[in-house]
Formats: sequence, C-alpha cells, structure tokens
Amino acid sequence: MSDSNPAVLVAGGAGYIGSHTAKFLKKSGLTPVVLDNLCTGNKYALRYGPFHQGSIGDAGLIKELIDQYKPQGAILFAGHIDVGESAREPKKYFHNNVCAAIEFLDALLSAGLKRVVFSSSCAVYGVQAKMPLDEDTPKDPVSAYADTKMFLEMVMKRYASAYGLQFAALRYFNASGADPDGEIGEHHVPESHLIPLAIQAAMGGNPLKIFGDDYPTPDGTAIRDYVHVNDLADAHLRALRHLIANPGSITLNLGTGSGYSVHDVIATVERVSGKNVPANMGPRREGDAPVLVCDPKRVRETLGWVPQHSSLDNIVSTAWRWHSEFEKAALAQK
Repeated sequence: MSDSNPAVLVAGGAGYIGSHTAKFLKKSGLTPVVLDNLCTGNKYALRYGPFHQGSIGDAGLIKELIDQYKPQGAILFAGHIDVGESAREPKKYFHNNVCAAIEFLDALLSAGLKRVVFSSSCAVYGVQAKMPLDEDTPKDPVSAYADTKMFLEMVMKRYASAYGLQFAALRYFNASGADPDGEIGEHHVPESHLIPLAIQAAMGGNPLKIFGDDYPTPDGTAIRDYVHVNDLADAHLRALRHLIANPGSITLNLGTGSGYSVHDVIATVERVSGKNVPANMGPRREGDAPVLVCDPKRVRETLGWVPQHSSLDNIVSTAWRWHSEFEKAALAQK
C-alpha cells in the first residue's frame, strides 16, 4: 500500500462494531483490511476495504495479509458476545475468544506486527457496589464471556513483557446506535441488546422483556452507560495512533459517564418513533448489576477521546432510522 493510504488489519470487520470502525478508518484516509469468517458477520457491511474470508487462527493467511498490505497495526474484534449463550456453551467461547485469539496474536508476532487494539468489555468488572467504574476497579467476571475478555488481557500483558507486543485493551460499556448515513447498523441473530429489542417491539415484533424492576435504582430497572458505535470507532483509531506514537500498552474504559435505565431507553424509543413499546416484566437475570457506569477520565487524558454522538436521543434516533428504513434492504444484498 502507498504511504498516503496506510492499512489496518481489522479482524471481525464484518460485525457490528468492526464494520463501523472499518468505515471510520476509510473516512480517515486509511485502508481497513477486513478478516472475517462470516459466522456472525454481515456481508452487506463489507464495503470499505479489501475483504478476506478466514479464521483469526489461520497463521498462514494472516502472514499473507501482513506481507501484502503491511498494516500499521491490527484491531481484534472477532469475538462471540452473547453472555447468556456463554453460560450454556462456554467451550464455544473459550475456543474462539481465547484459543483462536491467542493464535491470532502469535501469527501477528511471527509476521512482525506488534501493535494490536483489543475489543474488551466492562463485563470484566462483574457486579460492583461502587460507581462509576474506573480502570483500577477490581475485576470480578461473572460469565464465561467476561472470563474470556479478562483472560486475553492477561495474555497480552505477558506477551508485552516477553515479546514486545504493544496493545490497547478497550473495555466497552454498552455499544449502541447506528451509522447516521444508514449504510450499516446493528444486526445480531439472535438479538440480545436492549435498544434494538425495544425498537423491534415498537415495530410490531415481540414485546420487550424487562429483566427486573426491583433494583435499588430510581425507577427499579437496571442502569447502563450507552456509547454510540461511531464514538467507539473513533476510540479505536485514537488508540492505534497512540500505540504508534508512544511505547508501552494501555487499558482504557470506553463510556460516557452517564447512565440510563431500561425505562429511560423505552421512553426515548417511544418519543423518537412515535410508537408504543409493549413490554413484559420478568425476574432479574443472574449476574446483572443494578448499575454499570463508566469513569471516562483516563481515556480523556490518554487519547483526548470525548464522545460526540452518544446522547441517548442520538443513539436511539440513528438506531431507529437504521432498523425502520435501511436494515431490510441491506440484508437483502447478496
């Protein structure tokens, strides 16, 4: 690739956050080289750079991609994300999110690429009484999914000490929203995230199931920190540029510092859509924390990252526009 159009290897770039990041990289003058096995990724999202179908555990393919494109770094999405499924099928999660991810790191190092931005999660903190959560909050994962994120962070720390790996572990809070242009958005099968489920209910789908209304919160429902997917994409590029410009590695929370309850989200969907969100109340889910809110101080200081798109109204508005106007047409593309 030419010096004016440097490449970035994006593993899992056909997924929700990965595809938005690929688009952001493209708009920022970079070439996102997408590696995805399409087990959950979306073909319609493959529009921002060269695509190679394959596994993150395929060392030969990764070497070929690095030799061909000479990327500045890699971004590792490519993880299974359903917390409930991880309880039922932990083997699936450990094989992909840990074993294959380690093979990916090994392949990067063998090919001479030592910079990686890793898609981690605030789930590593588990249930905590003290809010907001900063990066020094003790880690106490309560799901196999969270275990995999915490374990790979530990692997990267050891690889940094032994092999010179440079990493940025980005612990997301609740990724949400959609591309304002309507080209890509959130689509999971099955869907497990609150905002798209609330939108689907408003559009005539199954009633939304609320898990618990007896939490010690103002309205009894759980509170979460929602961050727009475009702001997450921006953070990934900032993290990669930080690794290029500075020695060492970083671990950062990505959130806004503001929390919204389930009822807040429902009310916003109803206001934005002009439609009712039918909902049924259910019991709490095991392991769900009453409140999860980020302390964003360190990421502001380290990367200069301040979310620009993460008001709840904007998150819901972009998500509603995607699901109501663009999702069906996008998924029909071959």
